[in-house]
Amino acid sequence: MRAGVGLLALGAAVLAAAPALAQTAPNPAPASKFLQAGDLDPAVLLPPPPRKDDPVTVAELAELHRLAASRTPERLAQAKRDDEIEDIRAIAEPLGPAFSLERYPATARLFADLRNEDSIAAKQAKAYFKRARPFEIDDRALDVCDDGHDSRNSYPSGHATMAYAASATLANLMPGNAQVILAHATDYVESRLYCGVHYRSDLEAGHVLGAVLVQKLMTKPAFQAELEAARAELTAAHIAP
Repeated sequence: MRAGVGLLALGAAVLAAAPALAQTAPNPAPASKFLQAGDLDPAVLLPPPPRKDDPVTVAELAELHRLAASRTPERLAQAKRDDEIEDIRAIAEPLGPAFSLERYPATARLFADLRNEDSIAAKQAKAYFKRARPFEIDDRALDVCDDGHDSRNSYPSGHATMAYAASATLANLMPGNAQVILAHATDYVESRLYCGVHYRSDLEAGHVLGAVLVQKLMTKPAFQAELEAARAELTAAHIAP
């Protein structure tokens, strides 16, 4: 993604150096299992999204229209499937049936807890920034995947936050498959543009948030214990080195 590397560097630097701000979400999110209040504050971590009259937003809307005009029925169908599945199943798809959470309870627990963490982080950020979705400011950029998406919660993308958090964790567990896992996560995230429900900068912000979330979780002993339990389980099953 164009600005992904720069935003990731910004996110890592801010996480290391900036003081946490007060919680700003109007409705308290479910409790984190691993993080303390202020460990991951999107108001500090992420830059504000471009305003609707900003040239960046204008260019991003133009990109959505180009994609809408050029997408194939097959790519739209994929985007709709990706819209519906917002958990590790979507990210682990290239691994095939060998990666089955029903067989691996420790791995299932790890990714269920991670899903809770990325959901908390994304919802807090969305509530703070309140960015209008593309279809709210441009009727031509329609939500073609699901007309039930909430308004003013475009930034960052929750699907992107989940995908990059899950793919970073899964790649850590299965480094031999890291390239295909991360490539698939990027393709999954691009579906948000084909659906017309996010701007590219929403995806980039989700990349930052998901990556830094995992970076922070890796410093927590309780998360490390779950990660290593999953690693042992997958190694014993001969699907991870």
